[in-house]
Amino acid sequence: MLDVNVQGKTFGKQQILGPCQLTLQAGQRVCLLGPSGIGKSTLLRIIAGLDKSYDGQVNRPDTIAFMFQGPNLLEWRNCYQNLMIFHPKSTQADAHNALELVGLGDKGQHFPRQLSLGQQRRLALARTFLSHADLVLLDEPFTSLDPALKADMLELTRNLLDQSGATLVHVTHDETEAEILNAEAIRMHGKPATLQSP
Repeated sequence: MLDVNVQGKTFGKQQILGPCQLTLQAGQRVCLLGPSGIGKSTLLRIIAGLDKSYDGQVNRPDTIAFMFQGPNLLEWRNCYQNLMIFHPKSTQADAHNALELVGLGDKGQHFPRQLSLGQQRRLALARTFLSHADLVLLDEPFTSLDPALKADMLELTRNLLDQSGATLVHVTHDETEAEILNAEAIRMHGKPATLQSP
């Protein structure tokens, strides 16, 4: 499913990542933990194929969905369009079903500015899972949310993972998120940061 064998990653003369190995089977879930700046998001971008400047090799599935820290919505597109523009093979019925799953079934014609922050995050989550990707990558998407909204989003994410059966790599500072998502917590440590799959 996913086989990560990164030997190193540098920015200029600074080495950010040392050896990082991670092997996941279909449906397996892990959370990458560690302090800010250690390289969690950098490793996630390498896994996603967004950063190709590193020493090593990553074997990944064909379908990947990536949810960033911010919702990254198109303000001039309504909810249906925000989903379908990224998934052109999806129909409006598909988009509506995705919105229903995240509790936004009546918001299809709304624009992002008409949604609360929580609803915007739900829309971003619907976009992530509409792809039916084999691998879901989450880069601290619950940061800055108040505790009640964060708990709601985590429960919703866990339910969507249960339904989809997708493999998960989730970057976070909070080990309790791993527990809620039924994911294994793996810590990155050292400078440059290293990671060893359990």
